[in-house]
Amino acid sequence: MVAVVVAAVATVVGVAVFTRGAVAIVRTVRTGRPLPGRWGPAGQRLATLVREVLGHGRFQQRPVVRVAHWVVMVSFPVLVVTLLTGYGQLVDPRYGLPLIGHWAPLEWAVEAFAWLGLLGIGYLIVLRQRIRPRAAEPEGEQRRSRFFGSNQTWAYVVEATILLVVLAVLLLRGLEYALGVQDGEAWATPAHFPLTAWFGASWVPVAPGTLETAVLVVAIVKILVSMAWFVVVGLLPTMGVAWHRFLAVVNVYARREPDGTPALGPLVPLRDAAGEPLDLTAVEDLPEDLRLGVGAVEDLPWKGLLDAATCTECGRCQDQCPAWATGKPLSPKLVMLALRDQAAATAPYVRAARAAGASDEAKADPHLGVDLVASGVIDPDVLWSCTTCGACVQQCPVDIEHVDTIVDIRRYQTLMESAFPAELGGTFTKMERRGNPWGLPARQRLDWAKGLDFDVPVVGVDVESAADVDWLFWVGCAGAFEDRAKKTTRAVAELLHAADVTFAVLGDGETCTGDPARRAGNEALYQTLAAQNVETLNEVGAQRIVVTCAHCFNTISREYPAMGGRFEVVHHTQLLDMLVGEGRLRFAPGTGDDGTGTTVTYHDPCYLGRHNQVYEPPRELLAAAGVTVAEMPRNRETSFCCGAGGARMWMEETIGERIGTVRAAEAVATGASAIATACPFCTVMLNDGVAAHARAVAQGDREAPDDAATTGTQEPAGPRHPTDARPRVGVPEVADIAVLLRDRLAAPLDPREA
Repeated sequence: MVAVVVAAVATVVGVAVFTRGAVAIVRTVRTGRPLPGRWGPAGQRLATLVREVLGHGRFQQRPVVRVAHWVVMVSFPVLVVTLLTGYGQLVDPRYGLPLIGHWAPLEWAVEAFAWLGLLGIGYLIVLRQRIRPRAAEPEGEQRRSRFFGSNQTWAYVVEATILLVVLAVLLLRGLEYALGVQDGEAWATPAHFPLTAWFGASWVPVAPGTLETAVLVVAIVKILVSMAWFVVVGLLPTMGVAWHRFLAVVNVYARREPDGTPALGPLVPLRDAAGEPLDLTAVEDLPEDLRLGVGAVEDLPWKGLLDAATCTECGRCQDQCPAWATGKPLSPKLVMLALRDQAAATAPYVRAARAAGASDEAKADPHLGVDLVASGVIDPDVLWSCTTCGACVQQCPVDIEHVDTIVDIRRYQTLMESAFPAELGGTFTKMERRGNPWGLPARQRLDWAKGLDFDVPVVGVDVESAADVDWLFWVGCAGAFEDRAKKTTRAVAELLHAADVTFAVLGDGETCTGDPARRAGNEALYQTLAAQNVETLNEVGAQRIVVTCAHCFNTISREYPAMGGRFEVVHHTQLLDMLVGEGRLRFAPGTGDDGTGTTVTYHDPCYLGRHNQVYEPPRELLAAAGVTVAEMPRNRETSFCCGAGGARMWMEETIGERIGTVRAAEAVATGASAIATACPFCTVMLNDGVAAHARAVAQGDREAPDDAATTGTQEPAGPRHPTDARPRVGVPEVADIAVLLRDRLAAPLDPREA
């Protein structure tokens, strides 16, 4: 009877405290701003939820962890029936649930998932112990662990709870079998105890009273452990490693894209307090007291707060973050944890202030409107280290939208506080005055075409409308002004001309798409530039657009539709791949200095690959040119950023190693004679990275790859003559795929022969 009372008290306390914690989380999340559209369409979202939860798709890069986590997750609801049985066993050790207590399929499932859960949690415990940071190690070594910054004690509580519960379930099953055999029950056979009868049989000779006591003890231990876990997590609403098993279901359901694609590509629009998109081109219509972006934690939308509460502290985002990997202070995980703790601390004051209305006392509360950056919740170096590469979002198993949150915080700092890196001030000014980040005059936008042996038509000058040609060629700012990117522009034009594809450009009618401004938080400048471009494109009748810049590709195809610009947009690698497939482009086999086939490694640009899922066309093009592709260890979805995204192209990189240099070293280690890219930003960063890597090798700061020659020299940035000797393997050439293909065009090529 004592056991029944203890279990009853523990259950009441456990459920009450757990409910209190759940209510606290709900109240905190509800302090966030409205975010329309996150609850429907219900059917599609439910289908995605089931697919994501049962399929564990975000664990593809870690197959063993995927299986271990899956069985532990599924064992949780399956083994709940054993908890219910445990309450009955406190009164009668032979108790079984009515109707289903000895139903063989349920018993098989319970035993299977108990054993699998034991193996799964055992593997996860060992894994954590193997890769956890050690306090005795230098911080640099500790940072290599994805668990750096995670609360290890909380993780141990969760792991110990699961371990004790599954062990209790297995012990009870063995004891139940022994009692059943002693009583001569028909169900006391290996057919009902397929995985526990083997050890339960050894207890059959034990006295019935002893077995009954053992059942009582194990059952009460299982109940107390379960209820203790309820109490712990209820008292700690910020214990994401425990709460994620409940919150993740809601977070995955309410994800940005109902079809299950990651929250990448376009950014979420800048929204007002009601959650509606803001048009900053009509400044006169905006309220004077409007807060733009996320300044305080209560400015986050409710989904942002739910993201923070759901974070499991698994560190997969941190493990993939290029900023963190190169010694910078940004960890997407630690950003979420900081926001989670801040939200939990301020939520009661936010609710009280809203209940009090717009009183002076409520407005004066120092707990409200706390600037996340100025207060130190988010360090400025953390905020501005982000390249918006999306690796964190791609890896997160519970669909946290890190990039959208970081950019929203940047928006407030830029638009409301003018608190941004000094270098961006000049970039913004150049974009405002000249329409490009280089600050060069628009009349130079066609300089790249000088010396071509064919004319490049300009819409409005040589052709009346973009509809009169096959494709409008969007050159972009880098393609028009940056020397290395100009080579790509020329190469694409030559390839299109060789394939008998008609195209035209806008010339000085182009202006920056606004991508750097938007990723830096300057939404006002972005909207101004975007509106201008959309108006121009619509006026010239643009229907099909080909671009060479991955950032332009993402902006025009994924973000301009919200501004009224809906066009068919392809990246140049997609179009060239299509032309090869149609037989309109042919290439001569590429050869290296020794006469063998050329080996190239390909760098996936973040805004082409991860953000827009374009992985195969570049590789198919290289294969069509007879090139052998030596993949870097981090490729496709796990590609390592070049360091230029998120407006980082225009900021100094003074903390830690340069991201581009680290990526260049990885490329050099493949032994390839060339590094192929498909984005002008990547070309610039990797060119600089290869040069820096070569200098480091020469100075002895880095080791050269074992199979790579190191006698070559990297050519300075700028034009190079086609007859110049290519760099040796140790210091490879960096070039856009289009440049590599142009050099391998089969000659003569007559499109009419195709």
